[in-house]
Amino acid sequence: MPTTGSLGLSSAQINDFIEHGYLKLEHAFDAELARQGRDELWAAMGLSPDEPHTWTRPVVRLGFMSGPTFVAAANTPRLYSAYDALAGEGRWLKPTGLGTFPIRFPSKDAPGDGGWHVDVSFGSENPDFMQWRVNVKSRGRALLMLFLFSDVGQDDAPTVIRKGSHAHIARQLLPHGENGLTLGELAADGFASTEGCEETLATGQAGTVHLCHPFLVHRAQPHRGTRPRFMAQPPLLPKGEFDPSMPPSPVQTAIRKACGITF
Repeated sequence: MPTTGSLGLSSAQINDFIEHGYLKLEHAFDAELARQGRDELWAAMGLSPDEPHTWTRPVVRLGFMSGPTFVAAANTPRLYSAYDALAGEGRWLKPTGLGTFPIRFPSKDAPGDGGWHVDVSFGSENPDFMQWRVNVKSRGRALLMLFLFSDVGQDDAPTVIRKGSHAHIARQLLPHGENGLTLGELAADGFASTEGCEETLATGQAGTVHLCHPFLVHRAQPHRGTRPRFMAQPPLLPKGEFDPSMPPSPVQTAIRKACGITF
C-alpha cells in the first residue's frame, strides 16, 4: 500500500490501523492551539486552573466548540493527510469544530461513565441514547477521534482501548445489515467477544490525536493524577454513504478483512 506523501502515513502505520483499529498521531496540531483551547474550556466551565478547591466533580462535559481555536486544531495539513489516508481521499467532511469534551478532574469518586462501548453513529433522533445504532457500513461515521488538549499520562484518565476489538464488532454487525444494532444490543453481554483483546491507553502530549476505527471498543476511567485532562472525542463525518464501486479505504478494508470478505 503506498504512502500518502511527505505529511502522510506510512504503509506500516496504515497496516497497523487495519490490524489494531487505531493510530496515535503525535504533533497533529500545535501545542499553542492546545493551550489556547484549554484557556477557552476553563472559561466555558467557569472554573480556574489555579483554584483546585473548586474542582468538585470528577467530570464536566462541554458540548461542541466551534470557535477558531478548535476549527484550526481539527483542520491541520497533518490531519487532512491522515483523514485521506484512513477514511479515503475526499470522502470526509471538513470539521467545523470539536466536541464533545468530557473534562476529567482528579477525584476519588468514580465518574460513573466507565463502561465499555462503541460510539454509535445514527438513530440519534431517538431520545434514548441506548437505542442509537451502528451498522457494518459504519453509516454516519468515518472515524472516532481523540484530541488531546492536555498532556495525558497513565494516571490522567486516558481512554482505555481494546486493540483489535473493531474486528469482533464488525463480525457481530455483519448479519444485521443496514439496520445494524443498537448500543443496548451491542452492550447486552458486556462486549464479551472483545474480553481477550489486549488493552492499551490513549496517552500522549497535548497536540496528539488518536485516530480510531469507528467500531473500536473503549472506555473511560477515573482520574488519579493531579491536573485535569482535556480531550475532545468528535467523529470524522463521511461525505456520503459507502460506495462499493470505489476502492475500499483502510476503515472499510479492516471491516472486510474481519468479515472474511474478499476484494
